[in-house]
Amino acid sequence: MGLQPWYKVVTPREDLRDNRPLDASEFAVHLDQVRDGRAPDVYQKPVDFFERTYLTENLSGLAAEVIRRLSGTQVETSPVFNLTTQFGGGKTHALTLLYHLAHGGAAASSWKGVSRLLTEAKVERVPEAAVAVFVGTEFDSLTGRGGTDGTPVRKTPWGEMAWQLADGDIERFRIVEEHERTLTAPGGDVLAKLLPPNRPSLLLFDELMNYVSRYRKSGLAGQLYSFIHSLSEVVRSRADTVLAVSIPASEIEMTAEDQADYERFKKLVDRVGKAVFMSSEGETSEIIRRRLFEWHGLPAEASKTVGDFADWVLEHRHQLPSWFPVDTAHGAFAATYPFHPSVISVFERKWQGLPRFQQTRGVLRLLALWVSHAYNDGFKGAHKDPLITLGTAPLESSMFRAAVFDQLGESRLEAAITTDIVGKDHAHALRLDKEGTPEVRNARLHRKVATTIFFESNGGQQRGEATLPEIRLAVAEPDLDIGNIEQCLEALVDTCYYLGSQKNRYRFSFQPNLNKLLADRRASVPGAAIRERVRAEVIKVFEAGRRATLIPFPEKSGDIPDRPALTLVVLDPEASAQEAATSAQMLGLTREYGAASRTYKSALIWCVAEEAAKLHDEARKLLAWQDIESDSASLRIDEDQLRQLQENLGRAQRDLREAVWRSYRNVFLLDSDNALRRMDLGLVNSSGSPDGTLAGLILSRLQQADIVVESVSPAFLARNWSPALPEWSTRSVRDAFYASPKLPRLLSADAIQETIARGVGEGFFAYVAKRPDGSYDPFRFRTLLSGGDVEISDDVFLIQKETAEEYLGKQSTGGEGEEVRPLPVPPIPEPPQVPTPSRPPTAETVPGFRWQGTVDARKWMNFYTKVLTPFATSGGVNLTLEVVVHPAGGVSVSRIDEMKVVLRELGLGEEIEIEEEPGGPSPA
Repeated sequence: MGLQPWYKVVTPREDLRDNRPLDASEFAVHLDQVRDGRAPDVYQKPVDFFERTYLTENLSGLAAEVIRRLSGTQVETSPVFNLTTQFGGGKTHALTLLYHLAHGGAAASSWKGVSRLLTEAKVERVPEAAVAVFVGTEFDSLTGRGGTDGTPVRKTPWGEMAWQLADGDIERFRIVEEHERTLTAPGGDVLAKLLPPNRPSLLLFDELMNYVSRYRKSGLAGQLYSFIHSLSEVVRSRADTVLAVSIPASEIEMTAEDQADYERFKKLVDRVGKAVFMSSEGETSEIIRRRLFEWHGLPAEASKTVGDFADWVLEHRHQLPSWFPVDTAHGAFAATYPFHPSVISVFERKWQGLPRFQQTRGVLRLLALWVSHAYNDGFKGAHKDPLITLGTAPLESSMFRAAVFDQLGESRLEAAITTDIVGKDHAHALRLDKEGTPEVRNARLHRKVATTIFFESNGGQQRGEATLPEIRLAVAEPDLDIGNIEQCLEALVDTCYYLGSQKNRYRFSFQPNLNKLLADRRASVPGAAIRERVRAEVIKVFEAGRRATLIPFPEKSGDIPDRPALTLVVLDPEASAQEAATSAQMLGLTREYGAASRTYKSALIWCVAEEAAKLHDEARKLLAWQDIESDSASLRIDEDQLRQLQENLGRAQRDLREAVWRSYRNVFLLDSDNALRRMDLGLVNSSGSPDGTLAGLILSRLQQADIVVESVSPAFLARNWSPALPEWSTRSVRDAFYASPKLPRLLSADAIQETIARGVGEGFFAYVAKRPDGSYDPFRFRTLLSGGDVEISDDVFLIQKETAEEYLGKQSTGGEGEEVRPLPVPPIPEPPQVPTPSRPPTAETVPGFRWQGTVDARKWMNFYTKVLTPFATSGGVNLTLEVVVHPAGGVSVSRIDEMKVVLRELGLGEEIEIEEEPGGPSPA
């Protein structure tokens, strides 16, 4: 069974349950209002006040010592107390507690916690005392008090104190009447007469610095110093009188003069009295629980939650911050329930260093809004959190954010919160949660991680940051996979605009990060630049090399050569494989070549993108990073950001490259039914290619499927010989592998020459050329033939085995034509030719010879076989060839281009001289 939601175990106070807007004054005690009966019930009524007050060790010690002193005991007591703590740290609350005790007297014994104070003070009851209150923020010496209500006018602190102690006796007030009129502080003798002679007195002075700052120029600030000095000496001389003083205002509001006066007053009070700190760090959570909940101690139902969290901490101790007390984790969770310990400790560890931070009042204000929001969200069924954690802070509430900014003293973080965390529906953390796995989405994990970073990194440290161990401690729960936290951090770092990171340390600030710069630059990248960059990357990724011709982004059929060579045609990324128009475009370009029909339809391998959006997105990002890099100096990018920029730039380049690999997963080619067949390569990447190119991967996959082959056997040619072809020209043999989709595609057209040579030697068919009289010359059958000896031509043929044997039979029985004597099968290879040493010419030999003449193109094969072959193996043969071609209808530019490709494949020069007019020798 899961853990109980906290709101089903403990109950917030009524106003928080009702979700009533709270004001900061709710947690600020006004001592003057308590004295004249205008304070809220929680402060005005002693029973309610003590019910909500947690008597910390220091507060208990102060109260017990004051009770003891008012009872007349001077041993182990101080007559003067300086209440020292940070602004908002509970000083006025302590003065209010003393006020209620002194006013309540014996009746105070029934209030919660007072019996323990009496035991500590070693007295039986609280003595009732005369009480005088002065609050520097309230008292105005220009208008004064009284004069219109039957009471005398009081314009000085001593006049106000005298009237309160006189308890309506005008004669006793007249002791300081002249001092009041002249605005002069009375001396010790006069002050001694003001104190009731047979009754304890409690003198409470709050917010002195506020008064001092306002009346420094009038001289009243100096008179106040003299008054406090004299009063403290008088109090020291009496056994049943106590002076308790709270001096400071917020340090952030102090001027240099204020600071100097503060030091003067502090030294004065500390010299004659005792400094008291109101609360220690370990007691803050109990104060909060008393003020925010109907708290009667840790409920039994909370034990499972406390135990499970403590066990989780012990199990993951090496992944958590060293400052957390792992060995006493059970006590730490029990001490802060229903809050996670990180919620309370972040204010003590980090926020208390902020100049504007109010240690008790400020935390109470924030947590009251927090609890109210979380309680109402919980009961609406939105969330079932077992603890109130840092990640659940209601930053989406403008009222809560205002309270946070007030404590931070920094409102420029508004954009960071509303853009990256919450506050807007499209905030990055919220969007990532919606897109996450069910576990991440239900836990609101991105939001919790981001909110935790905000609180941990925006305290009073010199360089605020949230460490990975701190985030794990604050966010993880017993049933949550801790690994999800790192994944969320990576997503947030890649997405957020105001989140910075460095070596597992994270920080939200009001300065935009590189992601924000990227978003701004992305919007300004022109579409033409994106398309150009995508096309360049596609070509780079394919890089077909010599294994196949690459034709990128053809627009018309004439852009794709019609020749017997394997050709990879890469369509523009905009032509999606999912669109019917793309299929129609490929089919049209496959069938047509300019105004004519395409011959080598089967030679075309179409490479088509799945869709262009992802490619454009990655290209846009890369171009934006490159733009930022070029402007890095003017953007004032620091060293950390510059390092991140280089990493992002490299990642963007890799992402675009891999996007091309993932997108061009579709291969189309002509099938045996003359329709386009689609082949899905699946999920591919750059590591799967044999040569590092996408063209290499595609050809490899086609070879695995026997769609493309390195070579075919002579038996394959014999099996696929058409009965309608008694003679099959070598050109037609080659062309069939690129024109007919029923045959596999040859990776290289040269392979067919080797196949023919092998087939001739093994007797599968004969290699012949025809004479005008119908005889064959040459006739090669069951004889050695190299691939280089095979001419690909319309005038050179293969004839089937049976036809060749029949021809041989006729020759051997005296048939027409020259006698041809076949070699035995299998042929015996001739020994390699060993060059003979050169020797001087004799009557039987000459050094060499040279011949020049014109050969008819139709007799070229005969010339090569009968004239050149005898000298080919002996070496020393140099052949210089001039070819002049002037057909009647001219030569197309595309045919010239094809000739250049063939020359290049043969390793010959491809420079061809174009002639404008016929001339020169006859065609050769």
